[in-house]
Amino acid sequence: MTSFRDRVRGVVASTALGDALGAPVEKLTYEQIKSQYGRVESLMTRWHKIDWPADARQGRVRGDGIVTDDTLMTLALINVYLKEGRHLDAYDMGNEFVKEIAFRKTYVPELERETAIIDRLFYPEKYIFMRHVLANCDPREAGIGNMVNCGAAMYIAPVGIVNAGHPKAAYDEAILFAMGHQSSYGLEAAGVLAACVAKAFEPEATVEDIVNTAIDLAKDGTREAIRELTAAARELRAERDDMDKVISVFQDILLKYSPMGDDVNRHIDKVGVPSNHYTPNRLWSIEELPLALAFIVLNDGEYYRSILDGINSGRDTDSIGVMAGVILGAMQGYEAIAPLDIERLNKVNRLDLFAISDRFSDVAASIIEADLRAHAARKAILV
Repeated sequence: MTSFRDRVRGVVASTALGDALGAPVEKLTYEQIKSQYGRVESLMTRWHKIDWPADARQGRVRGDGIVTDDTLMTLALINVYLKEGRHLDAYDMGNEFVKEIAFRKTYVPELERETAIIDRLFYPEKYIFMRHVLANCDPREAGIGNMVNCGAAMYIAPVGIVNAGHPKAAYDEAILFAMGHQSSYGLEAAGVLAACVAKAFEPEATVEDIVNTAIDLAKDGTREAIRELTAAARELRAERDDMDKVISVFQDILLKYSPMGDDVNRHIDKVGVPSNHYTPNRLWSIEELPLALAFIVLNDGEYYRSILDGINSGRDTDSIGVMAGVILGAMQGYEAIAPLDIERLNKVNRLDLFAISDRFSDVAASIIEADLRAHAARKAILV
């Protein structure tokens, strides 16, 4: 049986793996990845922007195992749990989490230097600092007005770990915490992904159990996108090698829930032009989580193929890789990951993923044990 500690290692290492695998091709379309790379299958992938001038790539480097903000934000959230040793909510987003991303320096691999994570973050994640620190708002209202995207879901897996085996509690805590960052379907995705990770910790949990958990807890467009994409994935299993068909079917479905399609880049000609992109809507969903679940279903939980299919589908490739990875890492533990990949991730990013994971697993176990004691006390009331 895979131990709790092994599963925590699986989640943390899979965050870095999915992130680093997808980072070199982020924002390319499926067709562009196919044309330029054939298929991405290795950490040792050259970033498609690496030959651009430094200012055009914002001084960043990627490829060959370098992680991005998905991993850095996940580690920041782990650090908050390590400090607090308890469940979190939006007030912790506005306190210790802001300190982690905006004031405490760490090594940022893309920038190749020690600095605050916020120096690397995209504007919707910088919004955390603006709302909690500059605007001094009610932490529970901080996510209102932000660009609706996958920014909270991409780092929410630690919430699933501290609620392992209790998906509804994971969903509730993720919503309470991430409302300090996101709203609408961006917030919803964070809750559902945390629940999927919590379910995946159950020793006998299957892929279908995890999908059913997601559908049972998800609301509005998020629920329907997951339901429709995973149903399509089941029907396509016999044709999974025909990625042109798989991607065509998946992306046609996604247009009902995410209207931007391949139009994911920002440029001056789009300024002032009205659109529905990234705006709150109860009928919509982020793309990354439904796609991650669909590729897991398509491949019946096969670890590397599920992640790599997601990455090669294009657009937000690193976050798709992270979301598929954390679910499968929780199910299968760190032994699903090639040791050489873990070695590369640690070396290039100056990390010790297992040391971080083991510290966190001890704290997460203590939180779960406290929950179990409280549950026993509540049961005694009924006697």
